[in-house]
Amino acid sequence: MGRLIKWLFYLLVLGALALVAYAYVGPFFGADFSPPQSERRLPVQLDDG
Repeated sequence: MGRLIKWLFYLLVLGALALVAYAYVGPFFGADFSPPQSERRLPVQLDDG
């Protein structure tokens, strides 16, 4: 049982490192992580009491 938990821990660490590497190297290969930007204007009516 201990060996299974150790291998799962190794896989978890390897997966986390792969995710961090993809976040840093991804934009060089065309992955765009920025959110779409657009301006939104919504009318707001304030109650003056």
